[in-house]
Amino acid sequence: MYQKRLFGRAFLCIFCMGSSLVAPIVQAAPLAADAGHTDIQHTDIVDPDAALSLHDVVGKAYARNPTQPILAARMAEVRARRTVATSLLPQAPAVGMSAQNDAVGSGRGERDWQAELELPVWLQGQRNARKNVADAADEDLAASRDSLKLQVAGYVREAIWDIRMNANVLELADLRLNTAMALEHDVQRRFEAGELAKTDLMLAQNERIIAETGRLRAEAELMHARHRYIILTGLHTMPQQLDEAQSAQEDYSEQHPYYREAISRLGLTQQARELARLERRENPQVILNARSQRGPFENAFNDSIGLKLRIPLDSPVRAAPIEAAAEMEVGRAQSARDSLIYQLETAMHEAEHNLTVSRAELEMVTRQQALAQENLRLANKAFQLGETDLVGLMRIQALAYEAERALTTRRIQLQWDIARYNQAVGVLP
Repeated sequence: MYQKRLFGRAFLCIFCMGSSLVAPIVQAAPLAADAGHTDIQHTDIVDPDAALSLHDVVGKAYARNPTQPILAARMAEVRARRTVATSLLPQAPAVGMSAQNDAVGSGRGERDWQAELELPVWLQGQRNARKNVADAADEDLAASRDSLKLQVAGYVREAIWDIRMNANVLELADLRLNTAMALEHDVQRRFEAGELAKTDLMLAQNERIIAETGRLRAEAELMHARHRYIILTGLHTMPQQLDEAQSAQEDYSEQHPYYREAISRLGLTQQARELARLERRENPQVILNARSQRGPFENAFNDSIGLKLRIPLDSPVRAAPIEAAAEMEVGRAQSARDSLIYQLETAMHEAEHNLTVSRAELEMVTRQQALAQENLRLANKAFQLGETDLVGLMRIQALAYEAERALTTRRIQLQWDIARYNQAVGVLP
């Protein structure tokens, strides 16, 4: 019986040693690429700050978002629309001059000078239509700012909870490593006292190496998460209080920033379509001219002032492309609005379902963790008394570690899901 047990330990030891040799080989490639992100060569520090709030972080990330130049350019576009809508004339006036004589022709001294001033005239309803477009563009810009802020808030929420989750993984890796080192130390002592076999010591050493490898990877992932946060916010601190209260809203509403942006964009294109229908023909022109004329063989000039009205005719050659382009923009805005509604409904459903599942899982893993800790306590006691072997203790330790990991992960995931729920209903931190 003892020989069978010894043979089983030896086989398990060889298997574990093989696994420990294979694992570093498999992980060597990514670790080599990420070598600069270990705590030895590269460290990204993000310290907790009790005075910093999620709202402050969102503001910092919003200010450095790459979309800001586009918003600034759109603001200039709004001012330009406002200038066009409030100008005295619908288009720029024009001045024309002409001179004519017969010096190259008959040479009888005929002279003719003429100056013209062209003044475009507003079409009926054109000024109000342009004001409506300017107002709609201003409203659309404000909605885009709010939409971008919510989008940035989503990035911040994901970044901070990614850090918190990876920090938890590192804490668990530290716990596993400390447990493995303590076990190795105990086994080493009992091996030297002749109480345990060499295979038990090799198993404990292998477990410690696996724990070290897991900690190295966990630390690297945490550094990556911190770096993403630093790039997003420009900060090396993060709020100490991360938990959010779940919003009382049960669904997204018309005040959702994404929805308001889609509606305002549709309103802008509809106003632009109305303006295109009014401007299907060119503006009429009132032309004032002053003329100075001298006839052949005469010394005196005849001065006169004239008035001319130019009325462009309506033609599909001009109107059809303008109206078609405006109609296309309206169609695109309607399509974007309908697609967004589907996305918001899907995000809302997933957020609610994830919260329900996370709460149910948290209850189950809490009970599981309590059982695993009690089982581990009894197993440690039995191992110290020689009532169980190292393999059985390590198996129970692994179960206890997984139960602890599941519990802490579910707690963090629940708070993360609450943040995602708030994001889905359009609530800013």
